[in-house]
Formats: sequence, C-alpha cells, structure tokens
Amino acid sequence: MTPPPSDRTPRLTTATPSTCPDLGSLPYAATPDSDNRRIRLYDVLPILSIHLVGIAAVFTGFSWTAVAVAAALFWARMLIITAFYHRYFSHRTFRTHRVTQFLAAALGTTCAQRGPVWWAAHHRVHHQHADDHPDPHSPGLKGLLFSHVGWFLTQRGQQIDWSRVPDWRKYPELVFIERWHMAGAFVLAGALFALGFTLQHTAPSLNTSGPQLVTWGFGISTSLLYHATFTINSLAHTIGSQRFNTGDDSRNNWFLAIITLGEGWHNNHHFYPGTARQGFYWYEFDPAYWALRTLALLGVVWDLRPVPASVYRAAQVHSLQRTLRAPFAKATT
Repeated sequence: MTPPPSDRTPRLTTATPSTCPDLGSLPYAATPDSDNRRIRLYDVLPILSIHLVGIAAVFTGFSWTAVAVAAALFWARMLIITAFYHRYFSHRTFRTHRVTQFLAAALGTTCAQRGPVWWAAHHRVHHQHADDHPDPHSPGLKGLLFSHVGWFLTQRGQQIDWSRVPDWRKYPELVFIERWHMAGAFVLAGALFALGFTLQHTAPSLNTSGPQLVTWGFGISTSLLYHATFTINSLAHTIGSQRFNTGDDSRNNWFLAIITLGEGWHNNHHFYPGTARQGFYWYEFDPAYWALRTLALLGVVWDLRPVPASVYRAAQVHSLQRTLRAPFAKATT
C-alpha cells in the first residue's frame, strides 16, 4: 500500500531563474552524476572547523555548566530540526503562523545544517526517489559513509533545486534566511562566548568561561547534533525492522528514535510521510510529536495531520503476512 497522492510530496514545477538567482537553482536532473560524488575541499572546511572547535575542549577544560549548556542546545535544536525543518518545511504536516515559521527557520540555522528551504528541497528528492536514483543519500547505492556525511559536501548537495520548493520561495524572509544561513552559527557561538565571559566574572563558582562554552555549547553540541541527524539518512536505511513494505530500505530503529526525538521510526514515515506523527503507536517514542501537540494546545500550531485508519489496517495486514511467511522462511534455512 502507498499513501494517496494528496499525501505524497508532489512533483513540482520548475522555478524561473529570476526567482532566486544566486542561491543555486540547478535541478537534480540537470546536474551531472559526477557532481554528486566529487567532494570539494572548501565545502568540507565549515563542518570540519566545527568538529575542531569541539576538540578544543581539551584546552578549555570541563565543567558541568558547559555540559548542561551543550545538552540543552543539543535537544532544543534537535526539536527544531525534527518538528519544523522535517515535519513542517519538508512535509507540511501541520500549519502555523508566519511569525512562528520565520522564528523556526531562523533558529534552525544555529544547527549549521543550512536553511529550511535547502533542507526541504533535498528531503523531497529523497522521498520521491527513496533508495533509487537520484536519491542524494541512499546507503544501498552510495555507501554508508557517503550517505551519512558525504552527499551534502558535493556540488549537487550544496545546491538548491528550487523546483522542489515553490511553496517556500514565495516568502522573501525564508529566501533571506537561506542566503544568510551561516549567520545563525556565528550568532550562537558569539552569544555563548558572551554568556561564558559574563558567568566567569559574575558566577565564578560555575567554573566556566567564554571559550569553554563555545567549545562545548557550540563545537561539541553541534557535532553531536550533526551525526545524530545524519544517522537517519544512513543507519535508518540500514539497521532496524520494517513494519511496512515501502519498496525501499527504510527501517524503524528505537535507538535512533531516542537520539533524534522520534525520527527513528523511519519505515513508518516512509510508508506515510503525510502525518505529523512518526511513532504510530503509543509505545513508539516520539517527543517531537508530543511537543507539537503541546504547541497545538497553546495555539502556536494547528491542523496536525493524523495517521489514517487505513495505515493501521495496512500494518495489521503486513504483520499477518510476516507471520504466515515465517514458517516457510525457517524451512528454507
């Protein structure tokens, strides 16, 4: 069973070059495949530098204050990526105010994972061509390491195919954020340095400093955020179980769900991406959905799209089919 057409990411029309002239608008189909394999050194430097900032903790030292700040920023920014960059900007599974949309987009840039338009454009390609060409990060086609960290360092990975995101290119504030997405990381690092410097002189018992909060709150926290997010592209298509026959390699993985606030129920998501919920059952850990439910009660978001009854029926059918096939599978081993 596949989702009805209204719940799939649509095949979108091509953007005109004048819409977003300097952000890279070359469609996937027009990009040579070699440009999806060749990693350019100057595109590696930003992500490498963030890892090096984290390693600098060897020199800035340790404090529980710095660890607490790093943990808080990891979980807060993971929620922005999971609930908004993925479930809102990529899949439109709920609605919100334009101000909230702007704030989520701006705060998401502190994750140093580009802006929401870039994020959504590539993710929509992934769903339309999951584990088939031109899926940008299929481990089955391109290897585990490339799907984890290599694909977005290529020329194609750096570009935005604006034909995939006509719904977002009409918002000038989102185009602005996309153009200046690197500012978010610098603002966060600067704010952490200022906070650490202030605490060093006003609350010395906390044993922290400006450089220490930058290394832990930005370098270490962002590096961990990177790799936790990237596991959904790599490990969630490699390790885990398949509740649904989706025709791709997507897996449900409870551990990945924990570290990504619910994104690990990836087979669920690939079977029905049109819902704000990725843990389809109460026992499937999905804090991002719980957070969205809370925001809905507060009127910040609304129209959260549920899991249809037909999906649960399909899950029962697939479970029965696996049960019936199990004795035959054992007999052939």
